Amino acid sequence: QVRVIESGGGLVQAGGSLRLSCAASGRTFSRSAMAWFRQPPGKEREFVAAINYSGGSTTYADSVKGRFTISRDNAKNTMYLQMNSLKLEDTAVYYCAADSRNWAPAVATIGTYDYWGQGTQVTVSS
Repeated sequence: QVRVIESGGGLVQAGGSLRLSCAASGRTFSRSAMAWFRQPPGKEREFVAAINYSGGSTTYADSVKGRFTISRDNAKNTMYLQMNSLKLEDTAVYYCAADSRNWAPAVATIGTYDYWGQGTQVTVSS
């Protein structure tokens, strides 16, 4: 089982940067695909980025490609989301998620992920 806790959210001006962290507990972190999702105000939760167990494979939503970078440090049981060139439409609660299967690929399907954090708010202002 994996427990995940997000941090690093906050208020930032458009064009600025933030780095989110997801600290995970559990022995299976290094074998788990991980992902970031977000839920904008009044909208459904949507995929942002995913990374496989080793960090060697990543996938991104079109809306964040070229601006966001997902990474992980298995020695620290931590995943990151570096967000650059932030836009107003990036405002959302950002969630970290983990796949319970070992060695699974990085995918965008929300139903794939079994463990979720409580979320961290990111607000982009003009």
